[in-house]
Amino acid sequence: MRKASSLYLLLLLTIACGTPKRKVLQATATPILRSDTVKINTDAVALALPEIGEQAVTEAQAVAIAPLLSTEDRVQLLMRQGINKNADWTEAIHYDVRKPNFVIIHHTAQHSLSQTVRTFQLEHTKVSAHYIVGKDGRVVQMLNDYLRSWHAGRSKWGSITDMNSVSLGIELDNNGREPFPEAQVQSLMVLLDTLKTKYQIPFTNFIGHADIAPTRKDDPSMFFPWKRLAERGFGVWYDESNLIPAPSTFNHVDALRIIGYDVSNLRAAIIAFKRKFIVTDVSEVLTDYDRRVLYNLYRRYF
Repeated sequence: MRKASSLYLLLLLTIACGTPKRKVLQATATPILRSDTVKINTDAVALALPEIGEQAVTEAQAVAIAPLLSTEDRVQLLMRQGINKNADWTEAIHYDVRKPNFVIIHHTAQHSLSQTVRTFQLEHTKVSAHYIVGKDGRVVQMLNDYLRSWHAGRSKWGSITDMNSVSLGIELDNNGREPFPEAQVQSLMVLLDTLKTKYQIPFTNFIGHADIAPTRKDDPSMFFPWKRLAERGFGVWYDESNLIPAPSTFNHVDALRIIGYDVSNLRAAIIAFKRKFIVTDVSEVLTDYDRRVLYNLYRRYF
């Protein structure tokens, strides 16, 4: 009996050892799927599989890239983040984001439109504007009109000390030392006309960065055609045919303040005024002609 058992065990071992290896492998369970983390060269894929072609590869790449949030989506996201989580929530339908009432014109002091676009998209710069107008007249909008841009900085006009909250910022592609091309000026005029009509912006509220920040800024430079803009209803200019002498009681400090200038630094305010309206002389001294121009402008405001 013991001998029979030994022969039976020997027979089983012989059968197991003689089983071909390929059949053992085929008998295993379903293979485990592995994810390949090696970056795929899409050009090589397109060459290896010509029937797929570039279009199919591009579409596959597009699916893998997360879409950027639009300005409106970002606003909605910020609004949702401002909701008190401890309170019940239901949305009202009557509210305002903000309505722009001023337009501030700048020059970029950079070398190209693309450079300025890049500047406004870098985290560390902390600066932006609603529009950029290129030398060729191309207009790039970078923020919704109803959003608060970071273009004015530390500034003041009249009694307003937060110009960013009430204004639209327009940057002109210009280094500050060159004239503004005609195509750029014409394109700016069209943009200003659109904004003025849409938001009912008063003609007196189209001003420059140097007007609201005279101690820090000089843009949009002496080359900017303020007179042409004023003739189209964007800003104020004086009546050159009626420059009567200012009366002896005329107070030039009050006149500058009533127009809107911050006179806490009177020297800077006078230079900003002369850079814009006199152009040929930007000294801190008001000549008789300068006083006539200032008096003429003052009478339009007061």
